[in-house]
Amino acid sequence: MTYTVTLIPGDGIGPEVTEAARRVLEATGVPFQWDLRQAGVVALESEGELLPAATLDSIRTNRIGLKGPMTTPIGKGFRSVNVALRHELGLYANLRPGRTIQGVQSVFDHVDLVVVRENIEDSYIGVEFDTGTEDARHLIGEINARSAKKIPMDASIGLKQITDEGSRRIVKFAFEYARQNGRKLVTAVHKANIMKFTDGLFLRVAQEVAEEYPDIQFNDRIIDNMCMQLMQKPSQYDVLVMPNLYGDIVSDLVSGMIGGLGVAPGGNIGPDSAVFEPIHGSAPSHAGKNEANPTAMILSGALLLRHIGEQAAAERVEAAVARVIGDGQQVTYDLRQDRDASKAAGTTGMADAVIAAL
Repeated sequence: MTYTVTLIPGDGIGPEVTEAARRVLEATGVPFQWDLRQAGVVALESEGELLPAATLDSIRTNRIGLKGPMTTPIGKGFRSVNVALRHELGLYANLRPGRTIQGVQSVFDHVDLVVVRENIEDSYIGVEFDTGTEDARHLIGEINARSAKKIPMDASIGLKQITDEGSRRIVKFAFEYARQNGRKLVTAVHKANIMKFTDGLFLRVAQEVAEEYPDIQFNDRIIDNMCMQLMQKPSQYDVLVMPNLYGDIVSDLVSGMIGGLGVAPGGNIGPDSAVFEPIHGSAPSHAGKNEANPTAMILSGALLLRHIGEQAAAERVEAAVARVIGDGQQVTYDLRQDRDASKAAGTTGMADAVIAAL
């Protein structure tokens, strides 16, 4: 069977690391047909849109995508294309495994965690009102008329949305993932002690769903305590499921525990389609220099292989990456123990080494 995959190179270093991952996936012998599409700054420049309809239609048709990193401005300009893509396609589950690889410099050893982040709700729904605007003043007036807690009229306002449906499906996703991958424990992460209605709903739903999976252990942790415990005793945790904002933060925390975003893969999964991508940024200053670390992109390709049922190929890719990094020679400069760029492999050279190790 040939798998048709929407391939979105992305911005900055995206085209280089995406090409490395494409070559590795093809080298497994799994047959792919690539449907090349654009999004992000490249698409804006070439097609006048950040997220062209043709790109969305391609993913809807093919049901699977592999995407490079994209640029998102901070505090101004357009909203994240990544967020828009998830909302447009209903990719409600963000899967972020974090596993230490021997040879990657990191503070922790033997970390093996999976963060399951709700991708669509919470504070990232994009409903905000700027300070001083008529809409903001009107909303604040309505809130102040109904709440004992008063909001200053010059405040900016952002809404947080948690629903029963959204909470239930992400927690079910976490339990199903645990069951299918031999995991033993699911931990729901929340701040229900303070946000009693929003996070309280998430926790209540998680407790209800847990009763449907008696073969999987369940517990819950308050978000700040969870971060502390990950620093003290990460081996006591397994699959972590949480609302959007906490998941964004904790997944990067776990990535830091295993050596950084350069080795952290990710997948965004919905009922009809899935898009796999690395977590790191587009690093435009490194673009075109053949020096970007392709590990996260290649491992995101391995997640894609698992998603389509090619488990053996995925294991070969993950093992090949581990062998190359463990050897420490044919790796990019950031993965070398001495950080000596003059002795490092480029992006293509590291991909060649992974292919040879398959």
